[in-house]
Amino acid sequence: MMNLPSGAPSGFASNGMPQKIMDVLMLGRCSHEFSWPRRGADGDYYQVCLLCAAEYKYDWTTMRRVERVEHAKHDALIRRTHTREKRPSWTPRARRLKLDAALRYRVNSTSTWYEGAIENLSQTGLLFRGPQALPVNALIEMIFEMPEEISGQKNRNVVCQGRVIRFGEVADQDRDHEREKENRKEDHERPAANQEEQEAEASEGLLAASIVDYKFIR
Repeated sequence: MMNLPSGAPSGFASNGMPQKIMDVLMLGRCSHEFSWPRRGADGDYYQVCLLCAAEYKYDWTTMRRVERVEHAKHDALIRRTHTREKRPSWTPRARRLKLDAALRYRVNSTSTWYEGAIENLSQTGLLFRGPQALPVNALIEMIFEMPEEISGQKNRNVVCQGRVIRFGEVADQDRDHEREKENRKEDHERPAANQEEQEAEASEGLLAASIVDYKFIR
């Protein structure tokens, strides 16, 4: 007969299983740690809890989970959708959640990490600034705090698998215009000693990356 250790690591039950999963199995409760929203066969987005496997519809317009998916009803809805509903020929622009958060990123299977700053997040992925230019389609890893609107958890860091989809100029011209106005205003007030910092910021590249998947950092 094998003796169990007298003390289990923090966050783990005595049998070595993470405490959150034990709570789901034994008590039927779950704090929900959600995956990145995925697109279903009906064109709608949904999320899966990584602990209890519950599925919820996700609305990118409001960035909220709207209802739990019941598979029997969901399958019937997909059949009705394909036979009765016509999809619009145009796609509205994805809503962007503005963030001011740090991130680290690197090319997959390399050891060098770069420090960057997130500008916004949407259903297409992340827009962030970083010192290292990367080619389009490069596979990358990113570490940052995923917003609660997506993950369902507060103050939780994740490691993301992603793909670079754009590098260079900002597509958001309105934001660029506002930034130019602010820079012109600050130029009159900024001491000459700070010009080097301004040039360093201007040299940083803007990258857009899709998010393939992510895991919570324990």
